Amino acid sequence: MYRFLLSARWAVIALVALLLIPTMVRLGFWQYHRHEARVARNTLIGKNLGSAPVAFDSLSTPGWAVPTDRTWLTVTAVGTYDTAHEFVVRGRTEPGGSTIGYFVVTPLTLADGKGSVLVNRGWVESAADATSYPTVPAPPTGEVTVTGRLRADETTASSGIRDRGGLPERQYKLINTAQQGKAGTTGLLGGYLELASATPAVGATPELLAEPNHSDIGPHMAYAIQWWLFAALVPVGLVVMARREKASLAGAPEGREELRAQPTAV
Repeated sequence: MYRFLLSARWAVIALVALLLIPTMVRLGFWQYHRHEARVARNTLIGKNLGSAPVAFDSLSTPGWAVPTDRTWLTVTAVGTYDTAHEFVVRGRTEPGGSTIGYFVVTPLTLADGKGSVLVNRGWVESAADATSYPTVPAPPTGEVTVTGRLRADETTASSGIRDRGGLPERQYKLINTAQQGKAGTTGLLGGYLELASATPAVGATPELLAEPNHSDIGPHMAYAIQWWLFAALVPVGLVVMARREKASLAGAPEGREELRAQPTAV
């Protein structure tokens, strides 16, 4: 009754099924590994954000690359702002919104003489046109203590942004200490500080950036389960197709035998 399974058409169907099952299983594991990576990332962020503040210059040196496991650590720095080398970073979205503007980055010359730290002071709106420098609230004068989150230098690879160059003066695409060293800021420690608070506080300031969301584990686990269910349904689908074709070849729609077998109601 199932000789049709030996046909060329069913050989192709079986081959496709054999290819689909391992492919779907692998896609499920791909999504599962993405879920694991997201959980590990969120755990690390939560741990580092809750860490006790440490001095920025106790971690970093010029040219230092911030390790992944130290990103988002709470850090502090004491010094005076170097407004002469302040710059803005284009194409950045306001915290919690979708309006495109600028990040304001001001070097902080450390009071202990160990160098300077780039401080991302927050977000401001764009100017009237793309070439004009935006309106930026001035940082406080004199010595300040800043507290924030340790971030790694941005690169075109890590940010997904192409730094094409040819931008207006003091406007950049990236926050990168090597780039700013070439622009004239000396003694920069690797990485930068994303500002959370400052003492003394001043009046108008750029809009501070919020902590990263580290509670959402994302949809990847659900996607993994879906792919594995699809893989499990492939053989079920083959059985259903074979039974329907058998019934069709027998000249009776599937289920007619069952209907005839039922007693007639009186």
